[in-house]
Amino acid sequence: MDEKATLHHYLRTRRAQLLAKLDGLGEYDVRRPMTPTGTNLLGLVKHVASVELDYFGEVFGRPSGRVLPWFADGAEPDADMWATPEQTRAEIVDLHHFSAAHTDATIDALPLDAPGVVPWWREERRNVTLHQMLVHMCAETAQHLGHADIIRELIDGSAGQGPNDPNLPQRGSAEQAAYVEQLEAAAREAAALAGWNAP
Repeated sequence: MDEKATLHHYLRTRRAQLLAKLDGLGEYDVRRPMTPTGTNLLGLVKHVASVELDYFGEVFGRPSGRVLPWFADGAEPDADMWATPEQTRAEIVDLHHFSAAHTDATIDALPLDAPGVVPWWREERRNVTLHQMLVHMCAETAQHLGHADIIRELIDGSAGQGPNDPNLPQRGSAEQAAYVEQLEAAAREAAALAGWNAP
């Protein structure tokens, strides 16, 4: 695989893994804020699809024709990070697929050194290449996939890429509880050795 194909493969894989974090959950669980900053699964999908559409559309002079009102002047701050009650899960998933198809077409059409301009970045770093945007989007998608992985685990205990993920040890509930207790004890011991008081 050449460099462009390799980067494209990683982007496609991370996209699919992010979208899969919605599988099997009801409307409330995909939308509910799970952190003090409001992080939620459907919002992560909406955000990643939205920024990817701009990074591989507007940046390279290939507008998608799809209007994203949450990016309009005067839109509510962080409107791309959650779905209103009127925005359906199907609409957000459709946006994700639309964004991916538009990005894939841009990647297929342009060489890695194709120039682009990110008008919302600082002037000294606005001039980019397709290669830079591919790396950037792989990193951004992976970052938000990590958020989604933790959010999903908090919701229903699902972790990684499902029950057969080879990167996760297979533990029964008693073994898992013992493992977590081992980590808690190690954290408290380390805090005590460093002169900190554990809560």
